[in-house]
Amino acid sequence: MSDEDDEAVYAEFNDAVNMTANQLEEWLDTDDSKAVGQKSGGGESTGHISGRHIVKILRTKKDDLSKDDVAHMRKVNGYVKRHLAQRPSGDVGDSPWRYSLMNWGHDPTK
Repeated sequence: MSDEDDEAVYAEFNDAVNMTANQLEEWLDTDDSKAVGQKSGGGESTGHISGRHIVKILRTKKDDLSKDDVAHMRKVNGYVKRHLAQRPSGDVGDSPWRYSLMNWGHDPTK
C-alpha cells in the first residue's frame, strides 16, 4: 500500500472498525448477526458477507492488502459513516441498527 489515497482509506477504516477480528468473528456466528440486513441470493446478508471480508482484512498485514481489500475498506468507511448519521433515538443496545453496524465491524456502544 503505497498510494497516498490508499493510506487515507486505511486510516479511516481503522477508525471506523472498532471491533477486533476475533470479536467480529464471534459476533458473525450469532443469530442476531444473521437476522439483520438485506439478504443476497444465497440468504446471507450483505453486511454479514462484508463482515467476513473485514475479518480477513484485519488479519492481513498492511503491505499485503490487495486492491480489492482497499476497495472494500472504502465501502466499509462509507457504510459506517452513512449508518451512524441515521442513529435512532433512545437506547440502541439491542437494536437492529446496532447489529447491522456490528456486521460491518463497528459497535456504536464502544
